[in-house]
Amino acid sequence: MATIDVKVEINATPEKVWEIVSDIDNEPKFWKGTKEVKNLSKEGDTIKREITIAFRDQKCLQEVRLEPKKRIEAKFTKGIINGEKIVSIIPNGDKTILQTAWDIKLTGMMGMFTGMIKNHIKSGTEQAMQSIKEEIER
Repeated sequence: MATIDVKVEINATPEKVWEIVSDIDNEPKFWKGTKEVKNLSKEGDTIKREITIAFRDQKCLQEVRLEPKKRIEAKFTKGIINGEKIVSIIPNGDKTILQTAWDIKLTGMMGMFTGMIKNHIKSGTEQAMQSIKEEIER
């Protein structure tokens, strides 16, 4: 498994950060590794969706659970990626820490490349977090 942990401090309230990150349909705007999002169903705070990732336009199924103003838990349920991505909002005085933690591996024969893609995903996560920070602090 590849575990990745990226944090960024944002000069905004947790509510303001949540407003941006909880708009998960807008994910491709910030996360360049996500090309497209298609929601399949929604039940309460749980959304089942299909995402197209930049790696060979592969499609993955996800189950996303929103914990308002706290975290977004995206479990990969089918496709080339197995595991989860958790985006957490942590109040820090008059600022907010936004943290993304990945615990994933590539499935099947691609599993041997998990270590190689770890740096790529970490770099993409750092870029996404910086973009979110800039959007919020504008």
